[in-house]
Amino acid sequence: MRLGTLPSAKSCLRITGSSHRFTTLLLLVVVGCFAASARAAAPSGFDKPQWITTWIASPQPLWKGDFPLTTNVPFNFWNQTVRQAARVSVGGHSVRIQLSNDYGSTPLVIGSAHIALTGKDAGIVDGTDRSITFGGQGSISIPPGAPVLSDPIDLKVAALQNVSVSLYFPEPVSPSTFHWDGRQTAYIVSGNQTAKDSIKPDATMTTRVFLSAIQVDAPSKTRTVVALGDSITDGAGSTMDSNARWPDFLAARLVDNHVAVLNAGISGARLLQDKMGVNALARFDRDVLSQPNIESVIVLLGINDISWNHMAFAPNDMPATAQQLIAGYRQLIARAHARNVRIIGATLTPFEGALKDTPMVGYYSAEKEQVRQAVNRWIRESGEFDAVVDFDKLLRDPTHPTRLLPAYDSGDHLHPGDIGNKAMAAAIDSDTLFNSR
Repeated sequence: MRLGTLPSAKSCLRITGSSHRFTTLLLLVVVGCFAASARAAAPSGFDKPQWITTWIASPQPLWKGDFPLTTNVPFNFWNQTVRQAARVSVGGHSVRIQLSNDYGSTPLVIGSAHIALTGKDAGIVDGTDRSITFGGQGSISIPPGAPVLSDPIDLKVAALQNVSVSLYFPEPVSPSTFHWDGRQTAYIVSGNQTAKDSIKPDATMTTRVFLSAIQVDAPSKTRTVVALGDSITDGAGSTMDSNARWPDFLAARLVDNHVAVLNAGISGARLLQDKMGVNALARFDRDVLSQPNIESVIVLLGINDISWNHMAFAPNDMPATAQQLIAGYRQLIARAHARNVRIIGATLTPFEGALKDTPMVGYYSAEKEQVRQAVNRWIRESGEFDAVVDFDKLLRDPTHPTRLLPAYDSGDHLHPGDIGNKAMAAAIDSDTLFNSR
């Protein structure tokens, strides 16, 4: 046998010799043979699988009672199971979850956790239930302010498939870390029913609690795109339980291109100030830049910075100027480029008449519209973003450009409906997402 040529794994096992001076060489050859054999047997595209985030829900702190919107979550969970469904963007041969206690002031105790493919209503697909472990243990205590990743779980998940994560809370716990606008029904039931194929819920909710990410072992060529935004990105105005947010439609468009599309939208989010979640400058690293294989981020933020002042959401906040918003965008651009991430600016969409028949009267004014126009002009003309998606031009009514086109309007004159969201996703092409700077 020549040392320059590795034999097959089978022939490696037949090598024998009595001299001790060949023992080390023999072991090296055998190990090399098996490594080469394993590489040859790996499926195409999965020769170097890696953990890719396939779904996220950006964590938010639970707000206080002086804010005009209710939290839509119970006071606490205690001896209860919560089952939450999520649709992944890319698939993989195994999966793991991330839980977040980012805004908790006490340890978060998970008594049991399970994952399965989603069935009908609160049920799961027979034979797909898997126990989730953390360092080999079926329960975990998560310190305040910390996230935790589970062990890998042997569950094959296809692209655009729904999975259900069931968490059991044996001790009283406040939903201190949540995602307010989940646009997906979650189920609450008494006791530890994490392993049950079918549950009869005691209550439902449309928020997400503690579940912040799902990862899969995807092909090494998988790329990641993150949508950073507010309620328009989070899906307010889209049909419940239908995955009809614009990032959902974008994920479906790119499903054959090995692209994970992550939705880092938070309803009520602002670029510069906190309230319904921390400001985008503060959460940019956690929600965007930390994602594996990230190549691009699409930024659609600023309308709440412009509109919230002098109304019920933020009566004491000073109005944001165009110059302040531009300075914030420049910070995001600089930080993205420092990590070699392409950053795409999206123009702010029309909002005349927004929320006028709600307690949020005053969201729109002619003065606020002037700020939006100045910001959009800078996004289009400055050349500082790597690319621009002109959602304003796409969604506005040509006969009344400060309003949404009725066909795209969900009805509140601020958020696009399902048809508008699909049009937004269709307006984003691969050149916009991935061309080199």
